[in-house]
Amino acid sequence: MVSKLSRTAFGDTDVGRRRVSNEDAFGMDVDAGVFVVADGMGGHAAGEVASREAVDTVLSMMRKDIPTFREIESGAHTEDTLRRAKRAVEASMQAATYMVFALAETDPDQRGMGTTLSTLLVAGNVGITGQVGDSRIYRIRQGEVTRLTEDHTLVAWQIKQGIISPQEAERSPHRNVITRAVGSRDYVQVDTHVFDLEPGDRFLLCSDGLHGYLQDEEIPTMLTRPTADAVQELIALANSRGGRDNITAIVVAID
Repeated sequence: MVSKLSRTAFGDTDVGRRRVSNEDAFGMDVDAGVFVVADGMGGHAAGEVASREAVDTVLSMMRKDIPTFREIESGAHTEDTLRRAKRAVEASMQAATYMVFALAETDPDQRGMGTTLSTLLVAGNVGITGQVGDSRIYRIRQGEVTRLTEDHTLVAWQIKQGIISPQEAERSPHRNVITRAVGSRDYVQVDTHVFDLEPGDRFLLCSDGLHGYLQDEEIPTMLTRPTADAVQELIALANSRGGRDNITAIVVAID
């Protein structure tokens, strides 16, 4: 039997200071332990459609697997249970991909729309992330911040290959080029990661409108606040530093 961990969360989104519309979306089901952030792209408001549809699809699909998550919470789970939970995260994001792609195919104004998609599942003492694009999930544990997701961008790939340095990436004209998105095709490769949860863990899910203004070392201090206060302070910080993009954040507290 695992010790029961509680979870609280708060999320919000803001249009920022330069954009006239908000193509970010987020969703939470605290009882199911599912948290999602998406950053849409595409003209004619298609980015708004893509991000909202993706978030809603993930939440709907993940709720079908609540019995699996409850099994993990009971402490009676096996490796097969964890594999099923991991597959649930991936399958929900694949379903979102197919949904967004299908919608784009039926409406010429939405052709080519897509979205980033970052999903966090917390169940019992287990966490699982799913990642497509360049929104991010951070974990703060005992004052240390760890990025749990990898950006699917051209400059991230160039850094990984040693082609450019992180400093050069900040000035690169290609820094906003996404190499993997939900909805651009009917299938996408989803990165998943399974890890243990500990009491006191804090998680930040956010779009690049926030993490583009935020230094990693600033995150732990800001997440010592209650979840709602932390989210509002993070959004205000991004706006105070330029607010060039839509800003979305979810803070999840495990105790």
